[in-house]
Amino acid sequence: MPTLTDLARNYTNLTGADLEWLHSLVSDWQLLADLSFADLILWAPLRASADAIGAGWVAVAQMRPTTGPTSFPDDVVGSRVASNERPLLDTARREQRIWRESDPDWTTGVPVRAEAIPVTRDGRAVAVIERSTNLNSARTPSRLELTYLQGADDLARMVSEGTFPHHGQDATLIRSPRVGDGLLRLDASGRVTYASPNAQSAYRRLGLAADLMGADLGAATAQISTSAEPVDESLMLVARGRAPRESEIDANGAVVQLRSIPLVVAGDKTGALVLVRDVTELRRREQELLTKEATIREIHHRVKNNLQTVAALLRLQARRLQAPEAVAALEEAVRRVGSIAIVHETLSHGPEEIVDFDDIAGRVAMMAGEVSSPEVRIMPTITGQFGMLSASVATPLAMVLTELLQNALEHGFGDGTAHGGTGDEMIEVLAARAPEQLTVTVSDSGSGLPEDFDVESSTSLGLQIVRTLVVTELGGRLSITPRPGRGTVAVVDLPIRYEPPSGASQQLAVRRERGRAAAWRGA
Repeated sequence: MPTLTDLARNYTNLTGADLEWLHSLVSDWQLLADLSFADLILWAPLRASADAIGAGWVAVAQMRPTTGPTSFPDDVVGSRVASNERPLLDTARREQRIWRESDPDWTTGVPVRAEAIPVTRDGRAVAVIERSTNLNSARTPSRLELTYLQGADDLARMVSEGTFPHHGQDATLIRSPRVGDGLLRLDASGRVTYASPNAQSAYRRLGLAADLMGADLGAATAQISTSAEPVDESLMLVARGRAPRESEIDANGAVVQLRSIPLVVAGDKTGALVLVRDVTELRRREQELLTKEATIREIHHRVKNNLQTVAALLRLQARRLQAPEAVAALEEAVRRVGSIAIVHETLSHGPEEIVDFDDIAGRVAMMAGEVSSPEVRIMPTITGQFGMLSASVATPLAMVLTELLQNALEHGFGDGTAHGGTGDEMIEVLAARAPEQLTVTVSDSGSGLPEDFDVESSTSLGLQIVRTLVVTELGGRLSITPRPGRGTVAVVDLPIRYEPPSGASQQLAVRRERGRAAAWRGA
């Protein structure tokens, strides 16, 4: 499905600032749909009509209500219509006021009451919201529904007047309370004129025994706060409906999230909507996750320390031995243990089982260069990017890279005779990352492979380790062939799924579309 940015760029003359305003609106218009019990479709004027009324419209976004049935079971985003198919859109844009059709529309197979709400920014109607209410579910509304509809009308007027969404408000409201979680309606003085049952229950769980109806919400919220610290000023701004913000109150073993939406119609503050959500269980689970993550990081840290202790003991043992083969074997064991320790050290720094392997590869290459032959000192170079990898892939891949680099140093340049130490020696690691594949190529300009070399039948312990890890554990492919001219090329192909950057959250996904809009604006 095309995105709002794509459709605006391809079919409209909306500016970058206009598009940012629409993104901010769309990120928060679930509130309007739920309060209205109605579907919302955002229509933008086609490019030919961007400066004149009459050519047509393109649907750039759509929202269905969670509080009632939808009138549009099929997606309409990307649809283009002529003006004569939606005359109320042109009327609303031209007159810059909310316009309602007098008769129900039956084009969807159900009776629908349609309204057009101009989206105003800096005095201009840059788009129009079509609000469609399914009349099949019409009935005598309850007091809760009347409060919803009144709030929806206020928000619609604010959209038409250019005061909603609020300027400077963070549009990434991923975990904000929804209308169904709990709703309070405040008057201009901050007193509660309506409290939904869910909102009342949330406050009673905080320890408020009195009824909220008619109460000053700011005073009631301050009263139940059990913290010894001064009452948070941002909490009071939210509870009194004076600022479009979010806050939380923790009392009586419960945690309740509040979000206020000040209502300013025709320049006058008419009150505010305060959405309420009991997040006690959510915060408890988050705390449990934080505890588990801290425990996992501590485990990785201790594993790293233990591995380093093992490596130190092997080094001490190697110094006491006289047989060169035994010393070399222990030194190889030290390097293998060290490569695993590097991965655990990296994992101990973050809460997720995902690591930036580019950092690990750089440290492995540095470790290999430090133990290269004194006659021909070579520092492997790395090009390309490995990206983020899970621990289950990073640990064996670190050992694979260690073995391949050590094999190149030991067998390609181990005796110091390759190239005669002329300075042409090189070991290069090339990483190529695709969406579902990682290819690692290790090339050297050393003495090359024996004529009868076969990786399948090689008796080298290092190559046996590499083949077992690549083929059996990682499900990849390994090939080792002569390098054109001189040297060896080892290629490791691994199936890899995408891993997001460490610490990424759902908010990054929500911001992605806004980031694309900002990039387009700056282009």
